[in-house]
Amino acid sequence: MSTRTGQGDLDGLVAVVTGGASGIGAAVARRLSAAGAFVVALDLEPDAAPSGITGLLCDVCDDSSVRAAIEDVITTYGRIDIVVNNAGIGAQGTVETNDDDEWHRVWDINVVGLVRVTRAALPHLRRSPAAAIVNTCSIAATAGLPQRALYSATKGAVLSLTRAMAADHLGEGIRVNAVNPGTADTPWISRLLESAPDPAAERSALEGRQPHGRLVTADEVAGAVLYLASASSGSTTGTSIAVDGGMQELRLRPQVQAPAAIP
Repeated sequence: MSTRTGQGDLDGLVAVVTGGASGIGAAVARRLSAAGAFVVALDLEPDAAPSGITGLLCDVCDDSSVRAAIEDVITTYGRIDIVVNNAGIGAQGTVETNDDDEWHRVWDINVVGLVRVTRAALPHLRRSPAAAIVNTCSIAATAGLPQRALYSATKGAVLSLTRAMAADHLGEGIRVNAVNPGTADTPWISRLLESAPDPAAERSALEGRQPHGRLVTADEVAGAVLYLASASSGSTTGTSIAVDGGMQELRLRPQVQAPAAIP
């Protein structure tokens, strides 16, 4: 059983985090737990969940697996108040790169997986006095990034779906929002860098395209999720928070190096 590591805005609430055993999901699980929630990580590798967090096996591509996991949460805790739809995978290339099977696979995880989890949790969220859904979206939904056609398509869908869900369920007392991380220091990015011909140069390029000059940390994204999941954002729904070092909105002038002094 999940144990709380602290008390705060989420005291006594029950949260499920898909993909909660690693990367951004694990950071979110820890943050929500520290704020007082009982947290369950739904993941393909539940044993890797952070200390103090209950891990449950869940394949978001399998409706029966999703429904079984949600029912397990209800059996143990009797309620669900917060759903963080974080599970997802990356994809590289232009529209020519990936075949139909890969398009269907990534779409099934990143978009339909979110639908399956939300659909199973909605009857329980409707009974919560503090219901919130937070979807992990991406800078790829709001900025054109090279070699990310498939990934961007799925995250664009997540952003639009977030707004539609917010409209559908506001009257039921359920808030729906999203976080849009920039390029974050996650296991997927680590694997991407490892496969690059020049990992150091690739990392420098990824850091350089974000105005604050570095990768976003998983904990920074988790902080935004915590806010959107808590009563502190009680009047916030149908929107997204960019956690991207300014990449979405800022257009900074290049820094011009001062000329060397003449000796």
